[in-house]
Amino acid sequence: MGDEVKIDKQLFHTRLGHFVSAWKDPKKNEAYAGAGSVVVVLGKTAEGPYSKSLSLHFWLLGYEFPATLFLITPDKFYVVTTAKKAKHLEALSGGKIPVEFLIRGKDEAENKKQFQQICDVIKKSGNKVGVLIKDQAQGPFAKAWKESYNPEAFGVEEVDVSTAFSQVMSIKDEGELKIMRASSRALVGITKDYFIDEMSKIIDEEKKVSHESLSRKIEAKIDDEKFFKAKALKLGDDFDVTQLDWTVGPVIQSGGKYDLKQNAQSDENPLHAGIILASMGLRYKSYSSQIARTYLIDPTKSQEKYYSFLTDLQWRVLTELRDGAVCKDIYNKALQTIKQKHPELEKHFLKPIGFGIGIEARDGSLIIGPKSTRVLKDGMTLCVTIGLSDLENPKPQDSKSKNYSLLLTDTVRVTQGDPLVFTGGCPKDLKEAAFYFKDEEPEVKPKPEKKAARATAPKSTAVIMKSKLRGERKEVDDGAEQRRKEHQKELQVTMQTRGLDRFSEGGAVGDGKGKRQIKRFESYKRENQLPLAVSDLKIVVDTKNQTIIVPIFGRPVPFHIATIKNASKTEEDDFTYLRINLLSPGQGVGRKDDLPFEDPNAHFLRSLTYRSTDNERIASICDSITDMKKNATKKEQERKEMEDVVTQDNLREMRNRRPQRLPDVFIRPGMDGKRLPGELEIHENGLRYQSLRQDQRVDVLFSNVKHLFFQPCAHELIVLIHVHLRDPIMIGKKKTKDVQFYREATDIQFDETGNRKRKYRYGDEEEFEQEQEERRRRAELDKEFKAFAEKISEAAKKIEAGVDVDVPYRELGFSGVPYRANVLCSPTTDALVSLTDMPFLVITLDEIEIAHLERVQFGLKNFDLVFVYKEYTKPVTHINSIPMELLENVKEWLDSSNIAYSEGPLNLNWPTIMKTVIQDPKQFFLDGGWSFLASDSDEEDGEDEEEESEFEASDFGEESDGSDSDESQFSDDNASADEGSEASDMESGDDWDEMEEEAERKDKRGGDEKEKPKKRKR
Repeated sequence: MGDEVKIDKQLFHTRLGHFVSAWKDPKKNEAYAGAGSVVVVLGKTAEGPYSKSLSLHFWLLGYEFPATLFLITPDKFYVVTTAKKAKHLEALSGGKIPVEFLIRGKDEAENKKQFQQICDVIKKSGNKVGVLIKDQAQGPFAKAWKESYNPEAFGVEEVDVSTAFSQVMSIKDEGELKIMRASSRALVGITKDYFIDEMSKIIDEEKKVSHESLSRKIEAKIDDEKFFKAKALKLGDDFDVTQLDWTVGPVIQSGGKYDLKQNAQSDENPLHAGIILASMGLRYKSYSSQIARTYLIDPTKSQEKYYSFLTDLQWRVLTELRDGAVCKDIYNKALQTIKQKHPELEKHFLKPIGFGIGIEARDGSLIIGPKSTRVLKDGMTLCVTIGLSDLENPKPQDSKSKNYSLLLTDTVRVTQGDPLVFTGGCPKDLKEAAFYFKDEEPEVKPKPEKKAARATAPKSTAVIMKSKLRGERKEVDDGAEQRRKEHQKELQVTMQTRGLDRFSEGGAVGDGKGKRQIKRFESYKRENQLPLAVSDLKIVVDTKNQTIIVPIFGRPVPFHIATIKNASKTEEDDFTYLRINLLSPGQGVGRKDDLPFEDPNAHFLRSLTYRSTDNERIASICDSITDMKKNATKKEQERKEMEDVVTQDNLREMRNRRPQRLPDVFIRPGMDGKRLPGELEIHENGLRYQSLRQDQRVDVLFSNVKHLFFQPCAHELIVLIHVHLRDPIMIGKKKTKDVQFYREATDIQFDETGNRKRKYRYGDEEEFEQEQEERRRRAELDKEFKAFAEKISEAAKKIEAGVDVDVPYRELGFSGVPYRANVLCSPTTDALVSLTDMPFLVITLDEIEIAHLERVQFGLKNFDLVFVYKEYTKPVTHINSIPMELLENVKEWLDSSNIAYSEGPLNLNWPTIMKTVIQDPKQFFLDGGWSFLASDSDEEDGEDEEEESEFEASDFGEESDGSDSDESQFSDDNASADEGSEASDMESGDDWDEMEEEAERKDKRGGDEKEKPKKRKR
């Protein structure tokens, strides 16, 4: 023993006093069996469970002192040990009960005299001496004592006082209970947070791992200091991992061979996916705790029934554990419950059902069995073990599943009321203990049709789809067109009323949050923080503090980089000029640079100019300022970019069953590195995408899912499940609000480049088979992805974060350019989406305030569509270059989706419009709101109708006349009368005809003039 041994003198005398007090009390000394003295001999240290003698050493002293003898009498405490050990025990002297030391040395004769002195004290104390009969001390010290000690020769009778020690040591004080709670929490952590994961992973991946191998892996976990420091275990910062040791196991059993005894061992048989028993016990600072759990892999109904009964039986036993209860009564009540509910289990019932636990891993004197008369006391700690052995499985899945056993063990503390279960943190209900790894396809129930107005869009557009060309608008039902216009007027009125109500109190949108403000920056809090170089009154660029320090009137003045607009240098003659431009209000350079006047009376510095003959230094300063400004701007942009990124809660993994999985899918946006497939898993509160690289995973919580889309592979190269999020998340270094999981619909092995089939078959028959195979494979992909999307929706609804699966209506889609590429934009029940190519387009219909159709005029092939959102601070969305022949289709879809729309001939400056709206939305709606868009549309419609009628009248007049004279109705006079009408478009054509006729006349006149001179010559 080292010098660090410190024995608590007060604790020693307190606990020894409890032992002696009970000994002297006639009402409590029955367990002492009339002994006048008690002798306890501890031999050499031995491996294995703690004996009662060793437990007494730890209880009284906190340490083990091998080769030491204790003799306890009601009046004195004798210690026979070596001088080195006695040195540590000297501190015990001077207490309530005197302590006498007999020091052993190398003189054998002197050592015998010491033992003889102890024997004399035993004789004088009475004719009975208390001993621990089951403890057999070993070693030279114990052998020498046995040679000197002969109770029969002394006329002394030995009596067993194990129960007396058990009664005193079984009632724990607060210090002991605290240690046992820590021991139990460590045990719960290993079982719940490590063993279950390892076991389920082995079963899930169908690995061949023996019970012994898994046991050794768990056994080594107590050396993982980082694991026990986790906050989830609640062990505290003062938890000392080095004082952990195993008392039981870990014992892992499965495959039909089960041993429910305390000394069971793990065998070399592989872990079997059936009934798995896990038992283990830890000792922390000499105090033990135990736990055992049964895990059921794909259990039968019979196994589920018996396990549920076992948990109920344990609960009933625990409710009987209270101060004053007799152990045998507790056991008999448990047995009576079995006889009443399941009499067939009586022969399988495990006995005893509990024992005392503390310093001893199993106190044999405190047993909860049919013959135990021990009475429970407040402060006792027990290990309650309820088990059923050798049960028969009526429906075994294999030969190893015919027989099984069930076991539950917990460490508890007895109180005046219900007991405290120290290991209760490890769940044992059936829903937590049962794992279901067999894939069971759920019945697909037909979904009821949704009642949303926009869901009827396919039906309402059937008429429009028959006439796609603008030249065929005359075939559109006039009644439907009129109903659409009336519906739009109602939507416009509703939107105007809603806007007035929404902004009745006035003020800017967002309570001025979007308003630019002059930011304050504090580069240095104290003057002594300035760089030492400023003492020379030179320009100093402080990169660390993002500050430029310049001399002004003989004083160093710091300017934060955020207050500087730019820096430039110019060279004139021998001087180089450095100009530093500062940001200030009223510069009028641009909308982004404009700052507000917070104080109209304030003076602002616009620029600073310095000159120097040191050209290189000025150039270096200018470059440093420019680089610092670039970096500061970049950081500010990154900060703004990351402002709306949320940190999701932790994903709760599926523990009691295999998570539903969709294998071999890719994710977009892609993760860093090589593109590899992965698995998409459904867990309790979200999705997890796990790439083949273990360090690459993406978690998406159901609470953050806004839309869930499934797009089949019809007319597409991929089939996909798309998740649109409420708040963006980070995937690698990319911020995104859309996460997509897809699989390619084409298969390389079925490519037309020629394969083994082509060696034997040629012609149309093979191509027909390939087409059939392609259709079948695509149908299977659609079925698999759709079923998985519905499973995602069902899992989300279980935690009240439900979202329905939405499918794009391809037949209602229209091509357009939302970003750079021309894509197909397809409506869904709740959104307008383009999911095939990146970047994705997802527009929630409920968020749209109004849609505006731009560049709608005769003669143009395309028009643009602009969506304005109810959240005015959100930028509008443009979809450009939509074919004009789809105009009626788009209008019909917008109207069926209850979205107000307007149209106009020109592209509008939407940033300016939205800025006006945001500044004072109340005044905007008082002035008519969005009606200015509709009024422009009405004027254009009126002009179009007028122009069209005039054009038709002119055309008719031309046909009726049939004259080729120069004085036609398309003469200059008539054309000028029709100025501003569409006839002016035709005017240029008639002028060209007149010009041709005029040219012919001139040619004729020119020909005559050429002939006349010839006649003169003659």
